Amino acid sequence: MSDIYIVGIHMIDFGRHPNRTPGQLGAQAALEALDEADITIKDVQAVFSGSNYTTMIGQKILQQIGQTGVQIINLVNACSTGASAVRMAYTAIRAGEFDTVLCVGVEQMTGLGMLGGAVPGSIPTEGILGSATMPAVFGESGVEYAARTGATQADFAQVAVKNHYNATMNPKAFLRKETPLDMVLEAETIAWPLTKLMCSVNVDGAAAAVVMSEEQVKRRGLMDRAIRIRGSAMASAPWQERDPIMHDVNGPTRLAAQKAYAMAGVDPRDIDLVELHDCFASVELQHYENLSLCGEGEGVKLIRDGSTELTGSIPVNASGGLLSKGHPIAATGIANMYEIALHLRGQAGERQIRGAKIGMTHVVGLGTSAAVHILEKA
Repeated sequence: MSDIYIVGIHMIDFGRHPNRTPGQLGAQAALEALDEADITIKDVQAVFSGSNYTTMIGQKILQQIGQTGVQIINLVNACSTGASAVRMAYTAIRAGEFDTVLCVGVEQMTGLGMLGGAVPGSIPTEGILGSATMPAVFGESGVEYAARTGATQADFAQVAVKNHYNATMNPKAFLRKETPLDMVLEAETIAWPLTKLMCSVNVDGAAAAVVMSEEQVKRRGLMDRAIRIRGSAMASAPWQERDPIMHDVNGPTRLAAQKAYAMAGVDPRDIDLVELHDCFASVELQHYENLSLCGEGEGVKLIRDGSTELTGSIPVNASGGLLSKGHPIAATGIANMYEIALHLRGQAGERQIRGAKIGMTHVVGLGTSAAVHILEKA
């Protein structure tokens, strides 16, 4: 069966865009991705788009760049929304329905405040079954991980130090300032063991990708810029007895990663760099293990010995991650792919991972849905 490729991909600068609509943000990302693929909206056969806070986002984007009558599917899949759009494009093209699909993820989150909590009108479980706010959920998982592995608050804080440093070399990141360990530890506590500088930032943002069949890539002469989607997998969490009390932040990622490795025909040792879902610093260490970058309980070792730094054996979140780049929920999955694409093409500037050939992206939305993609330079 022929391969599927990303031939155009772009993310706008993540940050505050109060004077622009979500449709306008998405349109900018879409036009840049189309330009890179050397096509127009008239060449696109379907649009898979997503936003958690704006309805009918695909239609609003096409109102800006051209309404051609194509099929539009709008997705809401928490933090995995953008990656879900690419996954849908991948499967639709493999099925032979389309050969060129535009995927867009958009979010405008300025002013939303802390995410999570009780749904209006629901049974007030807050304080009875723990907390549903996202910092609390990931704080709880961090405490559980620490009890099992011996990780400390300083280990979690070191993730923030690493990712904030990486972001100083990423012009599209929202926070581009180094944060020494003491600064991270002394910041305001949000949910133990997480301080403010260990939490991702609500920002406005959009990212887009043009996904194309191998036949079209070759016909259009785009192989020099093409990124092969070697593995694409998603999973949700199987039910566990603990579910009513504590979210499973690990299970979906483990299942999706296993599927992606099998589909791609590679193992973790073949991966040159990873962009993973560091919505909170504590969970990055957990995802080292969930993605099989190390053995059980060895995530702490990777952060302590520098293995996941830019010059380490398996660089993680060279972009600065969600902690620094910002986390416009629906855009994050495609934005992670944009970062990997830059490195595979040798276009990442100061933060370039030398010799990068295969990269992995990962997002997980509580609810639960995890997506893992393995990308390779054509």
